[in-house]
Formats: sequence, structure tokens, C-alpha cells
Amino acid sequence: MFHITPPKPTKAKHIIYLISTTILGILLSLLAHVGLESWYLHWAQDNNHLVVWYGGCALPWEVQVALPILGALFGFWLGRIWWRIVYVEQKWLKKK
Repeated sequence: MFHITPPKPTKAKHIIYLISTTILGILLSLLAHVGLESWYLHWAQDNNHLVVWYGGCALPWEVQVALPILGALFGFWLGRIWWRIVYVEQKWLKKK
């Protein structure tokens, strides 16, 4: 592995880790938004469905707001799990 001694978990590392994974979750929600909107527009075109635009976006405003919130919650949750696996349980170190 890369570390001879396992890294020491600190409060600052934990905060930065959680912020980083939360941002990752938001970025992944943007990709999901693009995929959902693209799928919806193709579906609407194939089925001759009238598309209502909400401020330049075809998805309803509830979905536009829910996706980043869910992405942030997912990223925070993922950060807590990864933190436990990497720094607390150190499963990567025990795989020998």
C-alpha cells in the first residue's frame, strides 16, 4: 500500500472529507439532472407530448430543487460511510 503507517484521523480531515463528498453528491446530481431531462425530452418528442419549460428547464421545479438536495444528502451519507471504512475500520490496511 501507499502508507506504511495508517493515516491519523483529525477533525479537520473529517470536515474536509464530508464537504468534498457532499460536493461530489451535488455534482453527480447535476449529471442525473442532465440524464433525466434528456430522457424526458426524447420521450416527449417520440410521444408528441407538449413540453412546458420552467425557466429554461423541462423538468418541474420540484425535481430541479429535489435533485441537488438529494445529491447533497447522498454525498454526506457516502462521506460518513467512506470515513468509517478508510479511517476508523481501516479495511484497506487489513486486506493482506
